[in-house]
Amino acid sequence: MESATSAVNKVLQAPEKMAQSTGSNFYYSFLLLPAAKRRAMNNVYGFCRIIDDIVDEDHEGRDPAQDLDRWREEIEACYQGIPTTDFGERLLETIEEFDLPKEPFLDLIDGMEMDLQWSSYETFADLREYCYRVASAVGLLCIEIFGYESLTAREYAVNLGLALQLTNILRDLREDVSRGRIYIPIEDLERFGYSRDDLSRGVYNTPFVDLMKFQCSRARSYFERAAAVLPEEDRSSLFAAEIMGAIYRELLELIVDAHYNVYRTRLSVPKKTRLKIAFKLWTSAKLKEWLPIGAKAREI
Repeated sequence: MESATSAVNKVLQAPEKMAQSTGSNFYYSFLLLPAAKRRAMNNVYGFCRIIDDIVDEDHEGRDPAQDLDRWREEIEACYQGIPTTDFGERLLETIEEFDLPKEPFLDLIDGMEMDLQWSSYETFADLREYCYRVASAVGLLCIEIFGYESLTAREYAVNLGLALQLTNILRDLREDVSRGRIYIPIEDLERFGYSRDDLSRGVYNTPFVDLMKFQCSRARSYFERAAAVLPEEDRSSLFAAEIMGAIYRELLELIVDAHYNVYRTRLSVPKKTRLKIAFKLWTSAKLKEWLPIGAKAREI
């Protein structure tokens, strides 16, 4: 793939280092996984970065749609057992080890392609489809790596992915608008009397606050839906997903605490807080694994 950029090459070489250096919340979610699962998550993260960079980097001298098509072909090649790239060979190992489904990989590519086709979304139904492809699809891959018993875990992954992406959209509102992308549904802008021009100029006023309250409430509802369907028997194996959810829920509350003014500064959860969340949820998961053993020992 001669059109791959230098950033993509870095991801190919060391996805874990890339995740850490970019301060990715993804990194904190798989930090405490067993080695084999961590390697697999690194590869999934690396694939996400490759596809994302194809769309977001400077397009001069290349056709990002063709680059995405090449990765569609590479995914198909992986599932035929004949990858054509070094990263494809690495990804094939993860696909085979954890029996990853093909569809979420292709959904992710389709979602990123939507950024080449549309700069805004008229309805939430339209935006939800985008969020499903770029976030929920990744979640469906991740839970195969984490492991689960109940099929309800898939519903959990879908809802959590929607919650994370909706929160991301609110946090990155200013940057996305500067790139000509509007991820707030146009129907919502019209409902609250906040124009595209207001959005492009970063107007912070009462209609904007009301609009953001509504968007935050929607994101919060998907966190709640995810929590409601998280299978109790899978809590210990899905601790990494819970870490990601907790970090992004914290980010959502930071937006609320800032009175929704995401124009003023780019909000982020401090590293110490992310580490604290990660260790707390990991410890809780480990205790749930150990408690039955202790209970059995007391019976003896």
